Amino acid sequence: MSLRRTDGAPGAGADRGRAGRAPGRRGRPPLTGPQRFLLGGSFLITLGSFAVLPYMSVLLHQRLGLGLGTVGLVLAVASLIQFAGGVVAGPVTGRIGLRRAMLLALGLRTAGFAAFVPGLTSPVLAVGALLLVSAGAALYLPANKAYLVEGASEARRPRLLSASGSAFNAGMALGPPAAAPLVMGSPGVLFSCVTALFALVGAGHALLPAGAADGPAAAPAAGRAPEAGAPRPGPSPFVVTVLSVYAFMFFQHYLALYAVPRTSASFYGAVLTGYAALLVVAQPLLAERVAALSYPAALRWGFGAMAAGMAAIGAGGHAGIAVGGALLCLGEIVLFLKNDLEALARSSAAPASVFGRQRLAAGIGAFASGVVGGQLYGAAESAGSARAFWAAVCLQCLLLPVFLLRRRPARDPEGSRAGAG
Repeated sequence: MSLRRTDGAPGAGADRGRAGRAPGRRGRPPLTGPQRFLLGGSFLITLGSFAVLPYMSVLLHQRLGLGLGTVGLVLAVASLIQFAGGVVAGPVTGRIGLRRAMLLALGLRTAGFAAFVPGLTSPVLAVGALLLVSAGAALYLPANKAYLVEGASEARRPRLLSASGSAFNAGMALGPPAAAPLVMGSPGVLFSCVTALFALVGAGHALLPAGAADGPAAAPAAGRAPEAGAPRPGPSPFVVTVLSVYAFMFFQHYLALYAVPRTSASFYGAVLTGYAALLVVAQPLLAERVAALSYPAALRWGFGAMAAGMAAIGAGGHAGIAVGGALLCLGEIVLFLKNDLEALARSSAAPASVFGRQRLAAGIGAFASGVVGGQLYGAAESAGSARAFWAAVCLQCLLLPVFLLRRRPARDPEGSRAGAG
C-alpha cells in the first residue's frame, strides 16, 4: 500500500477561506493514502487501548492488591497526564515534527504495554507502565489530528475530524468485549497481543511521508494566520470545551449508577453499545451540517440536545434512558466537533498546539464534572430522588449557552493565546 501524500504540499492549503462551507459531494476529493492509514490506525490503537484500560482498576486492585484509595489516586494521576499532557504536543511537534512525534508517542505506549507483562507481579512496574501509556496518549492524539488535517481546506476538515472521531469511538466500543475473555484469566497474553499490535501500527507510522509541517525548519510554517474579515462570533472554544465536557461527563460518570438498578446491567450495556454505534455512523453524516452552523447556533443545538437528553433520562424507564442516550449522542457530535473546528479556525498556532489545548480543556471539564457530580448525586440520593440529579444537570445545560452567549470578549482569546504560544 502506498502512503504517498497528495495534499500535503506547502501550497495545498491556499483555498482555506470560506470557513464552514462544505463542498458539494460530487467534487469532494477522496482520502489520501496517509489519511486512510491514520484512520485505520486510530481504530486499532483505540481497540488495543480499550482492551486494557477499562479493566485497569480491577487489575490493580484484585490482582496486585492495591487499596481502592491508592487505585483511585493512580488513575487520577494517569488521567491528568493523559489530558493535561496534551499541551506539550505543540512544543514537541514543533521541534521534531508530526510524524516523529507520533512515533515517539507510539514508542512510549508500546513500551508501557510491554512493561505490563512483568508488571503483573509488581505494583511499581504496573503503575510505571500505566503512566508511560498515558504520556504516549497525551502526545499522540494532537499530533495525529494535526497530521490528518495538514494541508486540508477548512471545508474538508469536518469530514476528516468526524471520520477520525468515528474510528476512535469504534475502537472504544469493541475493545472491552474483545478483551473480556482474557483480562482476568490470561492478562499476560492480552498485554503481549496489545504490545504487538502497537508495535505493528508504529512500524506503519514510520512509513508515512514527512508532512509540510514536519521538521524543525518547517515548524514556523505549521501555523496559519487567522482569517481576514469580521471576527468570528461566539465565546472562546477553550471555555466552551471545558463546559461541554463538564456537562457531558455527568452522563458518562453517573448513568450506570442510575440505570442499572432501574433496568438491568444488560440493558445498560445495550445502551452503551447503541450509543457507540450511533456515534460512529452519525458523526460523519452530520459533519458538514455541523460545520455550516454558526458557533452560537451550534451551542444552542448542542446544549439543547444535552438538556433534553438529561430530562429524558430523569424521566426513567427503558425508553427514557434509551432516548436520552440518543439525544446526548447528538449533543456530543455537535459540540465536540464544532469546538475543534472553531478552535482551529481562530488560532494562528500549529494544529497540534490547538488540539493539545483542547485536550487540556477536556481534562479540566472532566475533572470538574467528577468533583461536582459526586456531591450533586449524593445530595439527590440523600433527598430520596435521584431524578433530581438529572433535573439539576438539565437546568445547567439550559443555562450554559445563555451564560456563554451573553459574554462578549473584547478580543479573540484563542488568537491571542495562540500567538503567545
